Amino acid sequence: MKIVHQDFVPGGPGKVKMVPADSDDLWYVYNLIAPGDSVIAVTVRKVLREGASGGRDAERVKLKLEIKVEEVADYDKVGNVLRIRGKNILENEHVKIGAYHTLELEPHRPFVLKKDVWDSLALHELNQARDPAASADLAVVIMQEGLAHILLVGRSMTITRSRIETSIPRKHGPSVAGYEKALSKFFENVLQAFLKNVDFSVVRCAVIASPGFTKDQFHRHLLLEAERKQLRPIIENKSRILLVHTTSGYKHSLREVLDAPNVMNMIKDTKAAQEVRALQDFFSMLSNEPHRACYGPKHVEVAHEQMAVQTLLITDELFRNADVVTRQKYVNLVNSVKNSGGNVHIFSSMHVSGEQLAQITGIAAILRFPLPDLDDIEM
Repeated sequence: MKIVHQDFVPGGPGKVKMVPADSDDLWYVYNLIAPGDSVIAVTVRKVLREGASGGRDAERVKLKLEIKVEEVADYDKVGNVLRIRGKNILENEHVKIGAYHTLELEPHRPFVLKKDVWDSLALHELNQARDPAASADLAVVIMQEGLAHILLVGRSMTITRSRIETSIPRKHGPSVAGYEKALSKFFENVLQAFLKNVDFSVVRCAVIASPGFTKDQFHRHLLLEAERKQLRPIIENKSRILLVHTTSGYKHSLREVLDAPNVMNMIKDTKAAQEVRALQDFFSMLSNEPHRACYGPKHVEVAHEQMAVQTLLITDELFRNADVVTRQKYVNLVNSVKNSGGNVHIFSSMHVSGEQLAQITGIAAILRFPLPDLDDIEM
C-alpha cells in the first residue's frame, strides 16, 4: 500500500490518501473502512443530457465524489474490486447531495479515507498495509493425481490462482500407456500454471504438496523440464522449492502445509506463520492444560477482567461489526490486553488459520494461570 499523505490524530479525526497496489491491500482497505467514514474517490457515473433533437442521451462522465459510508457492500477478491455504498456529501453538478452512489475501489486507483476516530485497530491495519515486510510470500501447489490447486498465501488472504483437473485412466493392465500419457499431460499443465503464477522475486518459497508420491513425480518433471527448456526462474530457485506430505490434493490441506517445520522455517517471521504458531499453541494448551485456555466472547472477557490473558487471538471479522458499540468493545479489549502486557494476534478471516479460529467463535485466549471456574459460566 502506498500512503501518499496522512493527516490525523491517533484516537481522533483525520484523513489518509492511499493507493492500494494489490488484492492484499484491498483486503486491508476492506477492514479499514467502516460505516460512518467518508471516502473521496474518482468514479464514473451515467448522466442524462439534452440531445440536439430534444431527446435525452445517456453519457458516462468521470467525477470526484465524497460519500458518507453506510455499507461496505462487497469485496470481490476474484475481480479485485471493493464496493462501498453511501450518500454523496460533495457538491457536484451531476450528483445531488444526499444521492446514493456505489464507489468501486481498485488497485492503483487513489482515494482518501476520512475517519472521525482513528482508533488503535484502524492504525494497526494501516501499519500492516504499509509494511512490505509483512508479506507472507508463499506459493503452494497442492495436488493429487489428476487434480492440482495453485495457491498464493499473502499477508492477509489466501488466493486460488489456478485449479487444474485432468481425467487420468487406471494404471493397471492394457491402459497403462494411456495412464503415463495422461499423467505427463497433467504435469505439463500444472507446470505451465506454476510458471504463470509463481514469481520467485516475490515469494520466499514454493511448496509442492500431495499424498503419496505425486509431489515427488511432479517435482522431478519440473526440474527436468526446467533443464530441457532452460527455465531460469526454476533452475535458479530450485533450493526454494519444498516438498510436503498432505492427506489430500484439496485446498483444505493448506493447513498441513503451514504446519510443516521446513515451511515454517522459511516463513517464520511473517504474519501468516505467527498466526499459525499462535493457533497451534492455543489448541495445544486446550488439550494439555484446558483451564489455561478459553474461547468465546464471554469467557475471554471474564478471563481478562481477572488479568489472566497472556495471548489474545481474534479475527478481523469481529471488528467489521456494523454496530459501533460492539466494534469499540473489541477495540478496547485489544488495547487493554496489550496495556496489561499481553500479546495480541489479529487473524485474517481470509486465511486458513483465521477460518479455524472463526469456527470457535472468532475469539480465544491463552491464559497466564488456570481459571477452572470459567467452566461454570455460560458462553
